[in-house]
Amino acid sequence: MRQKKKSRSVCCWSMLALVVLAIAAVILLIVMIKPTDDGAGTPGKPVKKYADALTLAMKFFDVQKSGKLEQNQIEWRGDSGLQDGSEAKLDLSKGMYDAGDHMKFGFPMAFTATVLSWAILEYGDQMQVVDQLEPARSSLKWITDYLINAHPSENVLYIQVGNPKLDHSCWNRPEDMKGKRPLRQVNTSAPGTDVASETAAALASASLVFKSVDSTYASSLLKHAKQLFAFADKYRKSYSISIPEVQSFYNSTGYGDELLWAAGWLYHATGEKSYFEYATGKTAEAYGNWGNPTWFSWITSWLELSFFGSKDVASNDVIGKYRETAEAVMCGFLPKSPTAAESRTEHGLIWVSEWNALQQSVSSAFLAVVYSDYMHTSRTPQISCSGSTFKASDLRDFAITQANYVLGDNPMQMSYVVGYGDTYPQQVHHRGASIPADETLHVKMVSSGLRRTHLIPI
Repeated sequence: MRQKKKSRSVCCWSMLALVVLAIAAVILLIVMIKPTDDGAGTPGKPVKKYADALTLAMKFFDVQKSGKLEQNQIEWRGDSGLQDGSEAKLDLSKGMYDAGDHMKFGFPMAFTATVLSWAILEYGDQMQVVDQLEPARSSLKWITDYLINAHPSENVLYIQVGNPKLDHSCWNRPEDMKGKRPLRQVNTSAPGTDVASETAAALASASLVFKSVDSTYASSLLKHAKQLFAFADKYRKSYSISIPEVQSFYNSTGYGDELLWAAGWLYHATGEKSYFEYATGKTAEAYGNWGNPTWFSWITSWLELSFFGSKDVASNDVIGKYRETAEAVMCGFLPKSPTAAESRTEHGLIWVSEWNALQQSVSSAFLAVVYSDYMHTSRTPQISCSGSTFKASDLRDFAITQANYVLGDNPMQMSYVVGYGDTYPQQVHHRGASIPADETLHVKMVSSGLRRTHLIPI
């Protein structure tokens, strides 16, 4: 599978790796505890090691929270960012900080919300079994509350809080921030189709999560999602062009995939045929990119739409193209497939970039398990990979190898989930966890050594 062009500043993608790794690890561990049917159709029991790892991984969201904390579970975190948005008379205090820093970047945060919503919708019952459904909903709402407030009018969306260059020059706790927190927005004069579409997808998918528990909130989410999609579609331009400074952090290489992604989620949230027609009509023909699989990430969102089509909608030519491309991706994951991706280590870990070392492996595992479940639901016995056939169980087996590698079945015998197992990383880039809560420290990052600080186990 090919890889999309990255930002000019590759090192900045390491921030993305931490954020996406956290969400993907959570989702991966969720799907690993999903019960499967034995011969008699009796549900299996959750696997303890995956349930334990899920509980630890979910705490990452609590670590990242900004604002006035409620029922705080992390003893070394406190209130922060309480004045965020004040220059525009908005309350942008909630949301989550990016990786180990104090920036709020709307694009990856919205993607995090979308995929977390997807995980809850698919595997909420299993999360409930291990008491993680409510923490997941709470973390999701912490993000969507922020996204709603960041959309004060139909054609305005605030997409960034903080100055990234200044933020990256000072090593301190979020609770001790003193400097100004400037805002960036997209609007009709400076559109951002990609970020507005991703935010629409986040709010539409979240509306499905909250529909059964808070219908009023779900309706508000859906209202904002519809407005943002209309804004994104009418004023088409990448936010990387409108706001060039974002190219050095979370660059976008196009907006077509986000438009299709948002339309797919809006179709599922509303049932309105117009969104389905949008996702399978001229826009799909222009941006579907069929037959050219890319690695799943916040910037290549088109893939999931193919799953929507195969699960809920009667087949048509366009849905067939989505599905064929999705199956090509699945074939790329499987190590025994004739078209297996070469981007993997000697020990079988999917490995695409040194900066995003585990991003593709855990997200690929997530997609493999979801697709295997969709195969079961749609009574699809197998997929064909250049003459070789594979079953849903083959996809799940692949996902298990990736999960086990992350949890310690690797040459270093090290878990990559902090706090899990006997051996795990001790030097992680994270400011809030590296400075004692009862001390204040402002240090210019003049050496790389200051970036490698101790992450207190949670």
